[in-house]
Amino acid sequence: MGHLPTERTSLLTAEGILLGRTAKDRADAIDQCGRALLELGAVEAEYLPAMHEREESLSTFIGEGVAIPHGTDQARQYVKRTTLVVLQFPDGVEWGPGNTVQLCVGIAANGSEQVGILSALAQVLMDSEKAAKLRQAADAGTVLDLLQSIDEEKD
Repeated sequence: MGHLPTERTSLLTAEGILLGRTAKDRADAIDQCGRALLELGAVEAEYLPAMHEREESLSTFIGEGVAIPHGTDQARQYVKRTTLVVLQFPDGVEWGPGNTVQLCVGIAANGSEQVGILSALAQVLMDSEKAAKLRQAADAGTVLDLLQSIDEEKD
């Protein structure tokens, strides 16, 4: 049963929040982010290798135990709709020398929306208190509450 399209689709939904995950390494964590975006129908499969490409050229680690994996600019053609996924890795994932990530925010964005999303995300995640709450979140509702400002910023 299809549902009526709403005026605006939310960037982040409960289905896109995966808590208590484990990853053997950075590549595995990025794969899990990509697969989550794929399962939500946000991207085509071709977007996934581009997330690794982006990581090779420029680390998406932003501090506070957070990384924001996303594809290259060329990969935007594979984005069906702008979407975020949040994956939490309580045990941490080695993200390059001396950097451990407990929270990955996977981003699929087409066009100029990406800049607004990245800056809104950075504002939330640079707040160490909010970042800590996200790293320790026990349920999707907590994550949605903490990140709702990003939805408001994208307009």
